[in-house]
Amino acid sequence: MSDILTPYCETLKGKTVAVLGAGVSNKPLIDLLLAHGVPVTVRDRSGAEKFPPELLTAWTAGGAALRLGEDYLEELTEEIIFRSPGIMPHTPQLARAAERGSVLTSEMEAFMALCPCPITAVTGSDGKTTTTTIIAGLLKAAGHKTWLGGNIGTPLLDKVEEMTPQDRVVLELSSFQLMTMPRSAQTAVVTNVAPNHLDKHTDMDEYVAAKANVFAHQSAGDKVILNYDNAITCGFAQKAVGEVVFFSRREVLEDGVCVKDGAIWRKGVKVLDLSEITIPGVHNVENFMAAIAAVEGLADDETIRCFAKEFGGVEHRIELVRELGKVRYYNDSIASSPSRTIAGLRSFDQKVILIAGGYDKHIPFDVLGPEVVSRVKRLYLTGDTAQKIRAAVEQAAGFDPAALPIVETGDLKEAVEAAYQAAKPGDVVLMSPACASFDRYKNFMERGEAFKAMVAALPER
Repeated sequence: MSDILTPYCETLKGKTVAVLGAGVSNKPLIDLLLAHGVPVTVRDRSGAEKFPPELLTAWTAGGAALRLGEDYLEELTEEIIFRSPGIMPHTPQLARAAERGSVLTSEMEAFMALCPCPITAVTGSDGKTTTTTIIAGLLKAAGHKTWLGGNIGTPLLDKVEEMTPQDRVVLELSSFQLMTMPRSAQTAVVTNVAPNHLDKHTDMDEYVAAKANVFAHQSAGDKVILNYDNAITCGFAQKAVGEVVFFSRREVLEDGVCVKDGAIWRKGVKVLDLSEITIPGVHNVENFMAAIAAVEGLADDETIRCFAKEFGGVEHRIELVRELGKVRYYNDSIASSPSRTIAGLRSFDQKVILIAGGYDKHIPFDVLGPEVVSRVKRLYLTGDTAQKIRAAVEQAAGFDPAALPIVETGDLKEAVEAAYQAAKPGDVVLMSPACASFDRYKNFMERGEAFKAMVAALPER
């Protein structure tokens, strides 16, 4: 094992350090800093009662000061500030601290600076988790020791000394993680970019710029993989300094990755028949194309084919929950944007019964309306956005209330039970909200687990 962390922590000694947010990604960071003799102020919106007492005791015994509760960002004067991804850098207290000379960083930024092995970083509005998982799976199947982290998996900073230059790291990076990132991975992947998280970002331009930051600091020998079919990501190529590799489902690309004759081709060579991909949906074809571009020279075609046949997808992503009375129930709780729900609807070759709605991220639903009209037979809406989605569907061309009944329900449980009563043998019930979960649930995972429990509780017919 190498000693990478000690020299890094030495640079922090003698400075005041704050860690903003004591959640999953930052708990190992706090422990790491304290273990290396770096006193920190732990700042978190949650009060002390939300933490295990033994954890707070261990932190204070190790030299940490605690600033917990609603005023956790007040008197933010530390010289080095590690923020969690959910705390935006333009939050007034952080902005003022930066103006006074504080350095804003994060656990992920520190990891990127210290990682001793090649990194592949994946971002995008949709598909980044599945694409990240596929890339890591292909590298592992090809025999590479692979570390999976970022917005998926476990924090990696405290694992950096276990890594060797021969290993591979695959990261999923959100726009929030990328906003202030001062460096880029050797291989960057952008699956697509569409309006998302506009409740957090100041505007769409800021969101797009954050996504572009995944490759903005690359060198000439690095590589960026871009979706040719997405106008925004295609335009990113003009800003790239390294090699650009496009993937496209709609166009034949001689120098990229594309679909032709029912197969995925890379640089004119057939790699994988579409029939060999187990997980449904054309969006998953795109995810595999991006991954195939990312592992070029690292995983052979036979490894790719074997993996595609065995890979069943990621939980909460068009996950088959149960078949009951010849009705299939699918959990697509990850679909927190209209574009993601559209991809889910397009995964089925029949009209579905759709359950949608949730937290309002202030993104438009106009693109969702026509897709629902053409691909949904009954629509159940719940959550804060129910009326906005209803309006988008009712205003779409071809909407017929007799052909597409819309029902607003009080909560997800009521929607599931109503869909159960309406479904006939052969139907598909799809929970694909097109919205975040925060109006009712802590995150999309909790929402998906709740949906699965509700479906499991439905009685046999």
